[in-house]
Amino acid sequence: MNDRKFVVWLQLLWMFLKVNLLSPSGPASVGLLYKEAVGRVMTEEQFVEAVGFSNVLPGSEALKLAMFVGFAAGGVPGVLTALLGAVLPPTVMMLAVAAILQHVQHEDWLKGFVAGMSPAVAALILIVAWDLFQVGQSREIGRRTMLIAVLSAVALWLNLPSPLVLMGAGVLGVILFR
Repeated sequence: MNDRKFVVWLQLLWMFLKVNLLSPSGPASVGLLYKEAVGRVMTEEQFVEAVGFSNVLPGSEALKLAMFVGFAAGGVPGVLTALLGAVLPPTVMMLAVAAILQHVQHEDWLKGFVAGMSPAVAALILIVAWDLFQVGQSREIGRRTMLIAVLSAVALWLNLPSPLVLMGAGVLGVILFR
């Protein structure tokens, strides 16, 4: 095995461990990954291409970026190394949280904690929904937006699968917003 390749794989592992430990994902992780990857394991053009592809393809952006950066820097072994660095931190964190929850699952305070969080989660969902509805209002498409919202709510109330409701809403949006 070539020592240079091994160094690149170690760089990829450390890079993705660091990015996934220091940022929760989204725009913050892209910025941090840019700072870590460009000039070290890939060019700026390659990075821009990676971000573009990761936004077009379905799935987790973080994992798609890890695969693209890993492949650009180290081929298939680079992909595996980058994926290990990207998956290990959240996996370890989730296992730790699951272990803690397993330990405290019968505690009385946990029921109160969940009961307290539930209205906050509902409020967050309502605020996001309201913000999305306001965007529709600003584009003067309020009636069509409301129609899709009502039909989606009815479909969910009838227990249709949420991915099917989202696809239906998207198709309806294409039809209504031509």
